[in-house]
Amino acid sequence: MKRFAILFGLLTAVFCLLISPEGNSQNVSGKDVLAPTAYVSYDPVARGMVFQVGVVLKIRPGFHVNAHEVSLEYLIPTQIQAEVPAGFKMGDVIYPKGTLVTFTFSKDKPLNVYTDSVTVRVPLTVLPNAPLGTQHFAMKLRYQACSTEICLPPVTKDVDTTINVVAAQAGAKPANAAIFSK
Repeated sequence: MKRFAILFGLLTAVFCLLISPEGNSQNVSGKDVLAPTAYVSYDPVARGMVFQVGVVLKIRPGFHVNAHEVSLEYLIPTQIQAEVPAGFKMGDVIYPKGTLVTFTFSKDKPLNVYTDSVTVRVPLTVLPNAPLGTQHFAMKLRYQACSTEICLPPVTKDVDTTINVVAAQAGAKPANAAIFSK
């Protein structure tokens, strides 16, 4: 039964890609459907601090991406993996709750998806021995975008930001309040 569900899901995705006039006429790429931007909650941060990097996912109108917690096991979840620089410790990534939506191709089971814009949060701790100055924080975002008619192949995108580290807590300043006040 498990193999049947996976095979059915894959065949459905391929079928949708082949017959969809939108997919064939516009040559939509999964890379074009989602624009990620990373923001830090403090700039600069200080040694010994806990802060967050927020990755805002702006999803093209008419499309959705599977949420991190998928409704069906064969779906590709939205995931962030990070290369943590020396002097930092990363906590568990905090994914937003998705929205259950029923599509014509999933009438029996609503799918857990992200639409419009959502923010994924990556908690970080600056260790006491963290190097001072600008540090590079590299992440990889993996997702699969779909419309009501087509599912595009999964995509992995690089998402990078810089973290400025200072020695004293007094030097740390809150940043990007509009993203982190939510």
